[in-house]
Amino acid sequence: MNSVVVRHFSGLQDYQPMYQRMVDFTAGRDQNTEDELWFLQHERVFTQGQAGKAEHVLMPGDIPVIQSNRGGQVTYHGPGQLMVYLLIDIKRKGFGPRQLVSNIEDALVATLKTFGIDSAAREDAPGVYTNGRKIASLGLRIKQGRSFHGLALNIDMDLEPFRRINPCGYSDMQMTRVVDEVTDEPAFDAVMAELQTQLVTIFGYDSSQLIKEPSAS
Repeated sequence: MNSVVVRHFSGLQDYQPMYQRMVDFTAGRDQNTEDELWFLQHERVFTQGQAGKAEHVLMPGDIPVIQSNRGGQVTYHGPGQLMVYLLIDIKRKGFGPRQLVSNIEDALVATLKTFGIDSAAREDAPGVYTNGRKIASLGLRIKQGRSFHGLALNIDMDLEPFRRINPCGYSDMQMTRVVDEVTDEPAFDAVMAELQTQLVTIFGYDSSQLIKEPSAS
């Protein structure tokens, strides 16, 4: 099976219902279930990884902190940040966790290059960086050879909440956004469309079916 279902969720999504939907999808899929890529934006939320340490949550204030079963430490999601959940049967595709991470990072780097941003991954800290600052984060989990959770790309979001935490467990981590790294600001949808193209290509899907999900509200 070499096709993928792409879902675009309109509006801002609450984290908990989307998280549960992702968990339920992964638990209920079988060897004939198509892979899916979910594109969305979340309401403001801090999410703590499975092994996350409480000391990295400094001053959450009015933003809720929600426990998640993804890898990694605490991070922030909010409007203007593109989330992509990658629900992929990596066992069926014939590669392991390292290749999954590399493919995601390569897709992000290629996307950012399209908009004139030079970026790269780092061996010591998963994600994608430009000019020493983090522009995209990864948080994944694999269960029975199937991945869920995914990536967060900062496009045009308020970065202030990142100062309320140690992003991804690093007290000195500096964050940036697409709009801070370019002269001509690209539209959010243009970045999303390019990243979708790069992911579909890098993961070797022959075809994709786009489904537009109505707003959660």
